[in-house]
Amino acid sequence: MERITESPSIYRHLEQKSTLELLSDINTEDQKVSLAVQKSMHQIAPLTDAIYDKMKNGGRLFYIGAGTSGRLGVLDASECPPTYGVPKDWVIGLIAGGDTALRNSVESAEDDPQQAWKDLGEYRIDHNDVLVGIAASGTTPYVINGLKTANEHGIITGSISCNPGAPVSLVANYPIEVVVGPEYVTGSTRMKSGTAQKLVLNMISTSVMIKLGRVRDNRMVDMQLSNDKLLDRGVKMVMEKTGQTYEQAKALLLEKGSVRKAVDAFLNDTN
Repeated sequence: MERITESPSIYRHLEQKSTLELLSDINTEDQKVSLAVQKSMHQIAPLTDAIYDKMKNGGRLFYIGAGTSGRLGVLDASECPPTYGVPKDWVIGLIAGGDTALRNSVESAEDDPQQAWKDLGEYRIDHNDVLVGIAASGTTPYVINGLKTANEHGIITGSISCNPGAPVSLVANYPIEVVVGPEYVTGSTRMKSGTAQKLVLNMISTSVMIKLGRVRDNRMVDMQLSNDKLLDRGVKMVMEKTGQTYEQAKALLLEKGSVRKAVDAFLNDTN
């Protein structure tokens, strides 16, 4: 396996550069990420469809990872309920070392090959679900062995890594490899690799939620009204669809609890 994520940076003597030079170099490297993701679309689409097929029938989506990769999975999972109004157990992110590892490094946790399945077991993962392992290098034991065990239990597996021919790709049913090249700071995979993983996660979860009907047109009609900004956004969405005044739309929205329910109730009453 070619470990591009560990390859030396193409930039030298970073400590001698000006702030503007550093920022410019980093931005130049970041521009390569979306192009690398584009080249992996043929891998992203089949995994997305596999996830949708399971979730439309009541299955769940699990992410597992360590370090930055684990945090990104937890982030994506945690944003699905407020954005799309889905239950918290539809998308579940697990990180090696548990929630403590979200804020503090627990680096040795990723080396335990048995822990991922123990963590997944607490949620009673089964063949109705999908498991996606996230690992920039593609070599993380926590992730690889979690996917292997899931395969043995008939669970569909996917992976997101940034090295060609990564070990994790060999065990995943649907491997995704986004090869972004050496990091600006050698081996710092929280940079381009992390950005690539975030882009892919955005694409997968957003596409699945749209296909599951959690978006109408281009609007988050099931979003949680958890603060004044989101309530105001929801009111304006109801106004747009119903022609009501701001106060009328707000009252209806607060009564029904979501933009979808408010608009449907209004349309049913007027038909």
